[in-house]
Amino acid sequence: MLRLLVVGEALVDIVQRADGSVEEAPGGSPANTALALGRLGRRPTLLTRLGDDDRGRRVRAWLEGSDVQVVAVASPRTSTAAARLDASGAATYEFDLEWDLGANADRLEEIASTADLVHVGSVAAVLEPGAGQVAALVRSVRGRAIVTYDPNIRPSLVDDPDCVRERVAGLVQLADVVKASDEDLRWLHPGRDLVEVAREWVARGPRLVVVTLGSDGAIGVTADGEIAAPAVVTDVVDTVGAGDTFMGVLIDSIVGSDDLRASLQTAGGSIRSSVVESLLRRSADAAAITVSRPGADPPRRAELAAPATPAAAR
Repeated sequence: MLRLLVVGEALVDIVQRADGSVEEAPGGSPANTALALGRLGRRPTLLTRLGDDDRGRRVRAWLEGSDVQVVAVASPRTSTAAARLDASGAATYEFDLEWDLGANADRLEEIASTADLVHVGSVAAVLEPGAGQVAALVRSVRGRAIVTYDPNIRPSLVDDPDCVRERVAGLVQLADVVKASDEDLRWLHPGRDLVEVAREWVARGPRLVVVTLGSDGAIGVTADGEIAAPAVVTDVVDTVGAGDTFMGVLIDSIVGSDDLRASLQTAGGSIRSSVVESLLRRSADAAAITVSRPGADPPRRAELAAPATPAAAR
């Protein structure tokens, strides 16, 4: 089995629903992605930061219950995110979060040195002091392991937009595969055409850039062109964890294909349009399952065998 390392925040979502009810649930974008991979049987390792408190123990048990190995730097308390859901189930977040992987850089690189694929993203990739540690870790594995990246921008945490945009650009250049939402790209490149931005990213280094468009599906961009896939018709309960599920299933599909991994790691390698379309459809199927039930609750492998109904593109 290939070794997968996910690096990033794990926290507790304090979810405030449109009906006024409040509940707490484990979450964090990279943690959700690791959870999705664990439920697909990949047994990933999550390198994160957790407090030795009730919330931290709940997060750890939630991850380990889905076959995620947790390597956590000690924190005085477990971070939280207040998630407010509107009537459509869409979430906005306010964070109480610290991100620092400690001073032992050699230990971090040792953990990463055995990984075949490293995924980074979200708050952990831009919030100092940990963001610099994440970038250094990615540089240490670049060219040996496949690198995947999901910016998952959280504007409420951004004090210096120019600095964040610079950090994102640096990680895009180091990654083999990037998944970003339309909201990410509109924040990073206001007023720009989304596909044009994705093409520019591909020209900088990634072999595949995927732009998710919510109910309008997703677009995959490679050096050979663009491939669109529709969304999936489903009743939306909330959108918590949908993008992270999409990312996890995208990684799972890459890990499951020798040919695709070889294309990503070979200079001049290309990815067939039919392969990209298959990646997008399978990831969209999984995201549709997640939004059909409350919270970050990605599917297990058996659930992805069920057929899905494409939604007409607008």
